[in-house]
Amino acid sequence: MGKKTRNRAAATATAGDNPKRPCPCGSGKRYKVCHGSGDDVIVVRPFEGLAAEPDLVAMREFLPSATAALPVRSGAPVTLASVLPGASAALVRDDGTILLGMQVQTRSGDLSADLAGALAWAREAEPGSALPVVGPERRTGERLQDVLDPDVPLEPEVHADFAWWVPGGNDDAETAAMLERANAVIMPTEAVTAPGVRGAYWVDTGSKAHIRWVRTEDETTLMAALARLSEQDGLELGEGSRYAGSFRAHGLLVPVWDVDREMHSSEWSAGVEAFAKRLDDAVASLDATPLTDAERRARDVLAGKQITLR
Repeated sequence: MGKKTRNRAAATATAGDNPKRPCPCGSGKRYKVCHGSGDDVIVVRPFEGLAAEPDLVAMREFLPSATAALPVRSGAPVTLASVLPGASAALVRDDGTILLGMQVQTRSGDLSADLAGALAWAREAEPGSALPVVGPERRTGERLQDVLDPDVPLEPEVHADFAWWVPGGNDDAETAAMLERANAVIMPTEAVTAPGVRGAYWVDTGSKAHIRWVRTEDETTLMAALARLSEQDGLELGEGSRYAGSFRAHGLLVPVWDVDREMHSSEWSAGVEAFAKRLDDAVASLDATPLTDAERRARDVLAGKQITLR
């Protein structure tokens, strides 16, 4: 039972005496109107220890339409989805296929436990059933870390629309209208693939294009390495890119670059790969060489560049 009851003290935060403070989950909302309205304990980094962590965070936070095979240890195959119809937490199709939703409404402080609870429900549910919300009654004591192979990464497939909601197609007018509404809010998004790179995604917001890259390093280490690269003029991904800042999501830092909208997402692969190498070298150098005064000032500047997703 060690994994299921792991010490959460180091990865949680409580309401304390200031309900107006930002919620530790990284939503940007006040604690009182976010997780503070439900559980008083928050697992800040719910997917820690899983190779799938960066893509789990991406699917939860900013991938509009994506699916991935969940690397469950046993049992029937499970498909993880960014969003399900009705923002359901889980559904079981008529053929028995199980799907879990990432972008759901929840007041729980532990997304990992919520997903494990939704999976437990789905494995017992009748075909054609849907679970709107994971409530306390659905918690089993398990977390994703207990039901997934921790060494297997996620391989999200990013879709251009939500046609996968209705396998085989459907001519029903209500279904067609639902898909039209959902498709209308999708921002074009694609994975940026390169050797050794995970969790990097290109997105076109309509006015700008960005690359968002979920990093798994400790935030203190990552900020120090970025500061070192900043002083070496090594923060960019190539011509047509500009480091814009970063945001926090589920215990991880997500750096963001503005990039040239006229370039295809695949044209950034080489720049992302080269940056990954520079960043690894910068992280490795920190043990041997402390930050200089200039690098510490650069770190402070970078720490002030917190951005809001649009």
